[in-house]
Amino acid sequence: MNAERIYLSSPDVGELEEQHVLSAIKSGWVAPLGPDVNAFEDELTARIGVDHAVALSSGTAALHLALLGIGVKPGDVVLTSTMTFAATANAIVYTGAEPFFIDSDPVTGNISPGLLEEALTQLRAAGERVAAIVPVDLLGKAADYTALEDIAARFDVPLISDAAEALGATHAGRPAGSFGRASVLSFNGNKIMTTSGGGALLTNDEKLAQHARYLATQARQPVAHYEHVDIGYNYRLSNLLAALGRAQLQRLDEMIARRRELRERYKEIFAAVEGASVLGADGDEHDNVWLTAVLVNREKTGWTAGELSEALAARDIESRPLWKPMHLQPVFAGSRGMIDGSSEALFRTGLTLPSGSALTAEQRERVFGAITEFLAA
Repeated sequence: MNAERIYLSSPDVGELEEQHVLSAIKSGWVAPLGPDVNAFEDELTARIGVDHAVALSSGTAALHLALLGIGVKPGDVVLTSTMTFAATANAIVYTGAEPFFIDSDPVTGNISPGLLEEALTQLRAAGERVAAIVPVDLLGKAADYTALEDIAARFDVPLISDAAEALGATHAGRPAGSFGRASVLSFNGNKIMTTSGGGALLTNDEKLAQHARYLATQARQPVAHYEHVDIGYNYRLSNLLAALGRAQLQRLDEMIARRRELRERYKEIFAAVEGASVLGADGDEHDNVWLTAVLVNREKTGWTAGELSEALAARDIESRPLWKPMHLQPVFAGSRGMIDGSSEALFRTGLTLPSGSALTAEQRERVFGAITEFLAA
């Protein structure tokens, strides 16, 4: 075992982040909210090209508030990607609505527009209220919003983009985070950039942004005493963490470039391996390349994704299967969906590899060397 473990996506922080956080501490704005929160929101809107950003405690909180803001309520149905992290489905359940899972495009892993339209047609014919569509940008690749926004418009269903993993990606020349009635970002510790914990709601809808701010600060009425007429939440981002985010946002393009270098090396390594390919490699110049995943066809390679993972683990190198689809999760047993097996195949054959921009040259070579040795064995 090596003394230093290599992780999938460690936080990439340095002197600039230290300067920003120290400055925030010295300013006295240690409590939640403050000038760095305001500035961070302004900088996010400028980067994404939207009118409003609300800095929050997590991407999950952002999605919860976005759904509440468009009127999702108990008994509603919300269509979402089955190939996602549990937070997406959990936020839907927080509202009392039912998540209805849509399977993947087998090439990108993102939500299948064809299956989405099929599900909408069936649910509409059954007289059910579909309150929202929540596509997820998998591993930093924006979903096909050209098709998705068209479908949402034809069925008159609001679209909320879960762009938690995709800051810095684009689709059709537009930034991830700029699609739908609202989009959400995550700044969790393993994301492309981090505020330790945090997220944001992005929208061009001023009323939706104002309502999110209101609910996120415990739904306090604007009076001297504490007055509440709605149930609120403690969802706002702290000023210290916003300061960290401001520094990270300045370095975002640099961090994406370093991850792209890793993606290119992985593509080179697996290009010569029949039956192994990098997920979504075609057109990945529009990704933020948050995580790189390899797909393994054992009938052609003679080895499985699990066996490669075990070989990496023996070198103290982290790898991880793709998300286990939500329709396979015990907590969502019995949930409805439009499933064709694509996400199950991705889960069975996919493996995410170390992709962090903080990896040193030595760490990168450890990873590449371990994979090369495994392939040569």
